[in-house]
Amino acid sequence: MAQLEHFTTPVDAVVSRMRALDAALPERDGVAVFNRVYLTVTEEIDRRLDAGEFPDPRAAIALDVRFAQRYLAAVDAAAAEHRPPACWRPLFQLRGHRGVRPLQFALAGINAHIGHDLALAVVDACRVLGCEPADLEDEFDRVGDLLASLEERIREDLMPGPDLLQIADPLTHLLGSWSLDRARDATWAAARALWALRHCGEVAEEFTERLDAAVGFAGRMLLTPFAD
Repeated sequence: MAQLEHFTTPVDAVVSRMRALDAALPERDGVAVFNRVYLTVTEEIDRRLDAGEFPDPRAAIALDVRFAQRYLAAVDAAAAEHRPPACWRPLFQLRGHRGVRPLQFALAGINAHIGHDLALAVVDACRVLGCEPADLEDEFDRVGDLLASLEERIREDLMPGPDLLQIADPLTHLLGSWSLDRARDATWAAARALWALRHCGEVAEEFTERLDAAVGFAGRMLLTPFAD
């Protein structure tokens, strides 16, 4: 596919919003920690779109923007003192806790965004594009692969040094209990289920609520405070 022309896209708009958050939030704030990670991912997606690396850029933009908008809506809800989705509440509630380490904040945000928001974003994008989830699988995989490539770097950058993190450290075991690959697989299954249930009213709503609650529970475990 030919390279995209350089013009302002909806992806540019969400990148600008995340950059504004990065500038406004204290560096140690838990939401700021996740925002920096997600900003890196979104900037890379934007770069690859400009380079023509997505076979279907329209589908990639639709998925990426609706994905990002769900995170930004949670930020707006918290700022307005409204209740964000359950998957995001642990991060907003514990964002200033001194016993929670930066890596925990980053992974809790990824857990909420991948485990809940991405499944709903797939459905949102399918409605906009008039397609089936299977038609977005390549874009889903590319976003997931990018996150996976960054996860190792995130752990290296934010993991306490070996003198602070011994094998017996509870954080070692806590972080070992969560897997991005497993989260991606579960999200794809959830997206397909939500699409199949899209005309089922209360059943679809209940499924969404339970997904939100389950992801929120995992996030709360990831944010278990530790003594300094």
